[in-house]
Amino acid sequence: MEPTIILITGMSGTGKSSTLDVLSRRGWQAIDTDDGAWTISGRDGEPIWHARRIGDALDAVPPYGRLALAGTVPNQGVFRSRFTAVVLLTAPLETMLHRVATRTTNPFGSTGDERAKIVEDTAWVLPLLRASADLELDTSCHSIAEVADRIEAFVNAR
Repeated sequence: MEPTIILITGMSGTGKSSTLDVLSRRGWQAIDTDDGAWTISGRDGEPIWHARRIGDALDAVPPYGRLALAGTVPNQGVFRSRFTAVVLLTAPLETMLHRVATRTTNPFGSTGDERAKIVEDTAWVLPLLRASADLELDTSCHSIAEVADRIEAFVNAR
C-alpha cells in the first residue's frame, strides 16, 4: 500500500498552516514548509524547497502513512508526481490581506510592502497553482475543520 501524501498550497492567508494543524490533530504527519528548515534561497532570493530534505521526508512516509505538506514555492512542481493530491486553498484577496495583517503565527504580510507583494503574486501565481490542483477549496466559505473534512473525504475517495 502506498502512503497518502498531499500538498496543501495556496497564497498567503488562505489557511494552509491552520488546516495543517487540524490534520495533525487528526493523526496526519504534518510539515509546514514555511519553517526555514525546509527552504533555501532561490536565484531571485525567493524561498524554494530544499530538494534533498523534502525528498527525504517524502521517502520516510511509511506504507499506510499520511503526510500533509503545506507550502507554496516555485519548485514545488518538481515533486508533483510524489503527491497523492494537490489541494489548493483560496480566499478572496481582501480576506487574505486581512488575515495576514492580523495573524500572530507568521510575520509575513504584516507590512504594507509584503501585502503589496501578495497582491502582485496572486495575479500570476494563483492561475499556476490552480492548473496543478486536484481540489480547490475556498476557505472563506468553510471553517478550517470543514476544509480538513473535505480534504480527507477527497483523498479517501481516490
